[in-house]
Amino acid sequence: MRLTTRGRYAVTALLDLALQPPEETITLAEIAARQTISVAYLEQLFAKLKRHGLVSSVRGANGGYHLARSANEITILEIIEAVNETVDATRCDHKGNCQNGAMCLTHDLWQDLSHHIADYLAKISLADLISRDNVQTVSIRQNTAPYESDLLSVTGI
Repeated sequence: MRLTTRGRYAVTALLDLALQPPEETITLAEIAARQTISVAYLEQLFAKLKRHGLVSSVRGANGGYHLARSANEITILEIIEAVNETVDATRCDHKGNCQNGAMCLTHDLWQDLSHHIADYLAKISLADLISRDNVQTVSIRQNTAPYESDLLSVTGI
């Protein structure tokens, strides 16, 4: 199993959003500056996250995004799946045709691992991550001194 940048960035961006005051709308440029992810990439991710009902947007001068549901109702697995990622450790997409059209010796092992990973990620919510000490420490650091150069680099100015 290999979780790509898309899945990692989606989880990171939604965790960033969940850490902000719920009454505020947060722009993608703000998330991009804090997490050093390009705005263009976040736009692609947030289109998928919005389609899956994980975020909602507000247009206008005070526009931006916020979570569509509470942080304790959004699981990490939902986020990963919303951006078309999988937690499949098999090489055959669970089809059993991993070795020249037939099942390989270790197919069941990797399939079981995939199920364990999915079960684990389905049990972790954004709220669970928010409550972790390291997440709180990093969030405070990221929110206290936004670097202007970071904001400029991710917005393309």
